[in-house]
Order: sequence, then structure tokens, then C-alpha cells
Amino acid sequence: MDKIKILWADDEIDLLKPQLMFLEKKGYNVITVSNGHDALDECEQHNDIDVVFLDESMPGITGLETLAKIKERSPHLPVVMITKNEAENVMEEALGQQISDYLIKPVNPMQVLLTLKKIIDNKRLVSERTASDYQQEFRQISMEINNDLDYKEWVDIYKKIISWELKLDASSTTDMSDILSMQKTEANASFSKFIERHYLDWVNEVGEPPIMSNNLMRRKIFPELKADKPTVMLLMDNLRFDQWKILEPIISQFFRVEEEDCFYSILPTSTQYSRNAIFAGLMPSEIEKKFPDWWKNDMDEGGKNMKEADLLEEQINRIFRKPIRFSYTKITNVYNAKLLNDNILNHLNNDLTVIVYNFIDMLSHARTEMEVLKELAGDETAYRSLTKGWFEHSHLWSALQKIAERDVQLIITTDHGTIRVKQPSKVVGDRETTTNLRYKHGKNLRYDKRDVLEVRDPKRAFLPRPNISSSFIFAKEDKYFLYPNNYNYYNNYYRNTFQHGGISLEEIICPIIKLSSK
Repeated sequence: MDKIKILWADDEIDLLKPQLMFLEKKGYNVITVSNGHDALDECEQHNDIDVVFLDESMPGITGLETLAKIKERSPHLPVVMITKNEAENVMEEALGQQISDYLIKPVNPMQVLLTLKKIIDNKRLVSERTASDYQQEFRQISMEINNDLDYKEWVDIYKKIISWELKLDASSTTDMSDILSMQKTEANASFSKFIERHYLDWVNEVGEPPIMSNNLMRRKIFPELKADKPTVMLLMDNLRFDQWKILEPIISQFFRVEEEDCFYSILPTSTQYSRNAIFAGLMPSEIEKKFPDWWKNDMDEGGKNMKEADLLEEQINRIFRKPIRFSYTKITNVYNAKLLNDNILNHLNNDLTVIVYNFIDMLSHARTEMEVLKELAGDETAYRSLTKGWFEHSHLWSALQKIAERDVQLIITTDHGTIRVKQPSKVVGDRETTTNLRYKHGKNLRYDKRDVLEVRDPKRAFLPRPNISSSFIFAKEDKYFLYPNNYNYYNNYYRNTFQHGGISLEEIICPIIKLSSK
């Protein structure tokens, strides 16, 4: 490893020999100059300088003037200002020019060393500490994964895994990230078995089921409505828990997190099923039975989520004895997003404002081409980064900042998550078989039973049954269904894309966050 190269500019450089000898013994390479002009020349000649120590008071060109010219040429080069002058305006000007640190004379060798550690070694030290901490917890997480967990404990495991993903992302600890990825794969295998054992009991209300899509409004939204404070429910399509954690620091600038909770999406974990269930307060087969003109099966023509506002109104009328003022707005394109931003304050006259934001459609430019997302979001880290970049510049964030100026309650949630699929699984079906990559229903399906949760009697899962012999299958873990025709082409096309509809921690465990304006 090359020595760290330091440029030290001070008109009293001869008085700094103890500090210079100390740094050289510690393995640093120090170049010394006695004025700002020479410092600039050295920066011009050497493009491998790692950090500059700069005296504020030098004859000729001052330290602040030198700093400005260094930053003009090399804006990312760390500079430490050293000064006898503790005047506030000097420090403010230096900080305004983005110095990395400052020291007050006389400086001792340990001060200098600590500054260097903070600037040069900080990322490495954080990375090493993060990796060490994760290594210690790796065994504990593995033991928990293989225990007989309940649904609350699975939420805790998932949150732990996400927390470590974000920490390892921040510290760029590649080796540990690979190990964590394998541990998450192991967790999803166990979680799929857990869902296979318990899902049908939950939807049939056997035992103590978790909050699920069909009772989310009744359990987590309606009880929060207040007569003196408007509530805004923001449902972001496909929002995973890790994406929420990426957005949390941004949103927390204007809102206070009151409660961070999760619910379990019903199967299939897809918009047509889970979101209709949320707004109807009913399972899919119950919606089909009660509102046959509003429900469309997968193979039916037309939009599958066109009646969400009507279903929400029906649910509100069932639950509340007196009418409540509410509005429902669905955002599916940039034009509608701008309209929402322009008119958001008008919605605060309601007791409940429901906003459905199809932000995945925004990211992929209304699904014009899958390759766009595939290139921009090749893995989870990139997907999170893309989500953050989009949100910070979105009409949605602008609208949220406007309502933050009022006394409002904000509830952020989703309908289901997504998982990056990696392993193909062959399925054979007839012409009536659905096309979704993570779930299918049809007649006479043939598949590898190890890869799926099969529901031969859809009624038990409260799912519609388009034909008397129809059955459902749901992909486990990171599998995706492919037909034998053009298998290799579609295998390459869909591998490493983000899909939903099946069984994974990422798809089923969904965030629901209660916030209030600060």
C-alpha cells in the first residue's frame, strides 16, 4: 500500500519538525512548503496528494486565498486549516469553502494524527468495524432463522437483515455484503416454509394471524382518524421496507416518525389482489362475490384496479356509522403527479386523504422498457439509490413538504414489495395460464413442487376460481416461472429483475409508518 502523501504549508515550517518527524515515523510522506504560491505549485505538480495542512496566516497569498484556489482546482481534496486566529468570521469562511477540519495553534502531534485518521482512515475504520460487528451477529441471525419463529419474530429478523444491508452498503464492505446476501437467501428459504405452513390458517382466521391486506384499513388506518387533524394515507406501490429506510432520513426532516410497523401482504403479492383487498377490506373471492361487476380475473380484459375508490367508499360506509369526508387520488404519470403537488393543500379539508402513488411506473417511465430499470437497478443497492434519487426530485416530495407546514398525520404504506429474481423454474400450462412470473393460475399446471406453494382449492385461500379445475401456484424465494418455449431467451431477459406476486420476505412483509408534521 502506498504511503499517504501530505502537503503542509506554513511560513514557520521549521518550527514544526517534531510534528513532521512524528508523522514520518507513523509512515506518512510529508511535503513541506512555506507559502501559498509554493503550495499551489505542489498541488499542480503532484496529483497524488491525499490531504493538505494549510496555515491560515502566511505572507503573500493568505491561507484562505490558497484554500479557494486549491478547491477551484481540486474540489474533493481534503484541506485542514491551521490557525492562530479563533475569530468566528475566519472559521465561517473556511468552513464555507468546505475544509475537512481545522486546528488551533499550537498543534501537538496526536491532534494531527487524529485528524488524519478521521479524514483518511475513517471509511476504512468504519468498514472494518461494521464487518466485525456483522460477523459477531451472523451466527445469532443464522440460529434464529432456523428456529420455529412466529410472524412477529420474522419481522424482527427481516428488519435486522435490512439494517445490516444498509450498514454494509454505507461502509462498502463487499465481502461481508456477499455473506449477508447468502444469509438472506437462507432466511427466505425458511420464511417460504413458514408461509407454506401457516398462510391458509391465517386467511381462515385460525389462531392469531398477523395484520394482513384485507384488514389493514380496519386495524391500522381507521382507528387513527382524528376529528381535529387531517390524515393523509400515502400508499406507494411496490415500496419495500429497505426503500422506506432509505427515504426515512429525507422525510424525517419535516415529519416525526410516531410508529414504524409492518403488515403481511396476502397472496398473490400483486397489485390486483393485495391493493383491492386493502381498499375493499375483503379477500379477493369476497370482492368477486359481493361486487361481481367490479372484479376482473387475470385473463379478463381491462384494468384490474379501476374500482379502488368505489371499494374504499363501500368499506368506509360499512365501518363508520356517520359519514366521513375522504378523497381518493391515484397517480400513474408525471402530469397527475404535478396536479397533486399543485392542489395538495385542498385535500386537507378531508378527514382522510388517500393517495396511491405508482412510483415504480414513474421510475420505469410507465414501463416503456424493462431494460431501463434493469440497467439502472441491477441489484438492491442500486435499486435503493435509484429510489432515493427519484424521490428527492419528485413532485411527491414537494407535495409532502407543503403539507408538513400544516398540522397533519401522515401514514405511509404499500400494497406489496418486490424481490430480485435469480433462479428460473419451469412451468407448463395451457393457453389460459396467467403470465405473471411469480404466481400462476390455470388448469393442468405442471411444475417443480419444490419451487412453489400450491393451492389446489383457491376457495381455501379466498381466491377466485375462474374455472372449476383452476389452481394457483406461488414462487418461493427468488424463483421465477418460465415456459419451455424460448426458455433461454426469457431466462436471460428476466434474471436479476425485480418481480412480485410470490413468497419472500421482501414481497410479503410490508411497512406501515405513522408520522406527524414537526
